[in-house]
Amino acid sequence: MSFRRRITLVSAAAVAVAVVLASLLTYVLTSNQLHSQIDTQLRNRGREAGRLIKFLGPNGRTAATTRESAALRLAAGDNVSPPPDDASATLAKATPAKATPKATGRRRRATPRNLFGKLPPNPDQVRGYQQVVDAGGTVLLRSAPGVSIPVNAGTRALAARGGPPFFRDATVEGIHLRVFAEPFGSGRAVQLALPLTEVDSLLSRLRLILVLLDVGGIALAALLGRLVAGAAVQPIKRLTETTEHVAVTRDLSRRIEGVGEDEIGRLAGSFNAMLDALERSVSALDASVHAQRQLVADASHELRTPVTSLRTNIEILQQQGSFMSQGEQQGLLADVVEQIEELTLVINDLIDLARGEEPREDLEEVRLDLLVDEVVQRARRHAPATPLLLDVEPTIVTGVPARLERAVSNLIDNAIKYSPPEEPVEIRLAGTHLTVRDHGPGISVEDLPHIFDRFYRGAEARGRPGSGLGLAIVRQVAGQQGGSIAAEPAPGGGTLMRLHLPGAESVDTAEDLGAREAVAAGVPRPGSS
Repeated sequence: MSFRRRITLVSAAAVAVAVVLASLLTYVLTSNQLHSQIDTQLRNRGREAGRLIKFLGPNGRTAATTRESAALRLAAGDNVSPPPDDASATLAKATPAKATPKATGRRRRATPRNLFGKLPPNPDQVRGYQQVVDAGGTVLLRSAPGVSIPVNAGTRALAARGGPPFFRDATVEGIHLRVFAEPFGSGRAVQLALPLTEVDSLLSRLRLILVLLDVGGIALAALLGRLVAGAAVQPIKRLTETTEHVAVTRDLSRRIEGVGEDEIGRLAGSFNAMLDALERSVSALDASVHAQRQLVADASHELRTPVTSLRTNIEILQQQGSFMSQGEQQGLLADVVEQIEELTLVINDLIDLARGEEPREDLEEVRLDLLVDEVVQRARRHAPATPLLLDVEPTIVTGVPARLERAVSNLIDNAIKYSPPEEPVEIRLAGTHLTVRDHGPGISVEDLPHIFDRFYRGAEARGRPGSGLGLAIVRQVAGQQGGSIAAEPAPGGGTLMRLHLPGAESVDTAEDLGAREAVAAGVPRPGSS
């Protein structure tokens, strides 16, 4: 099932539940209100009926102690339909009322023709049905001939023992009635009933209307839910299309347009950020693979020359060694040794470059000024013809001593290589900068941007010994230290190399220097515990 269809079904189901609950609540409230009105009418008529108790005798028959009450009984018996027992005969024997004395000169007021006719209904009320029963369930009086309200056990108990009035529903000759029963004197109970025909008809029509509204509301909710789901799923659809496009074409430049600040918008933003990171990673990986392939190609080219020359010299010694003079043999052997040294240098540089990207755990505080001094002393022994002018300040930096020494040595060796005889090389260490300046021919503008690339050798360097990896190693070490290396033309000629090490700190006093060396050696400082 698609996500759009699930949203449509969920929204339609939610609306259906809401509509059905609202319809049920409307129906229940309306039904309760209508029945409450009927109950109120019956309760009001019950209060009016209570006033007629005085017209009934102790056995439920009308009182007949005087001629006036006999006439009342007769008048009441005309329209009252008693049950088929002796109660009818008793009511029929009522004596006619005596005439009004002539002395008064007035006619007596007409008596009501029905005991329950004394209950005046309101204009909006229905008279309904009334009857009086005794504790045995015998109907003593009723308002409608031929219509008897069913007498249940609750009504008989109410006539016998009294108690609170109650309501119930009954059906008489297919007519649905609402019946109210309450005590009616001693040993009697009165039942008042109103038909619920109009109420039932109204509720039936209301049920039909609510069912139609429910069906229409649910259908409309499903239609609107589908439209809303389509609009809500559109950003997800674009996201899906983008992911499928990236998966098929490997095109990481595809992006999702902004869709707002909601959850889907944040998802689209996260996906775009993921594509950005992935694109950068792939670009970095491609660059790394390209650099690796370039390194292998350059290394094979650089190694091919000394290996070929070495092989040639060894073959000459092997085939013609016996025919060569002692001096010739010594010359070839010297060439072999030089080529082996050159090959070893290239291999060592390649190893340093390959290991330079690995995380290092052997970091320690290094006296950079002492390290530079040691490298300079060693260079003086190897190149005694080149004056090395040293100016250093006590400096401490955190790093790998061997890597720092290799970087400083490569800078100084490179300056010595391009310095004319008797021209000095100036080495200065101050703060976070180590500068090495030579007085050679300098670097051309075309070569200057590439001198720190692997195996790159400018026009001036192609006739000189070297692998073209020395300055690349310097740049790598500088990057590991968070610094940089730059080359620029020096004033007055030559080249100035500037190595920047941000973590280097100058040590101004001997006390600070001694304290640092003591901490590095694990010796506790005075006054420390």
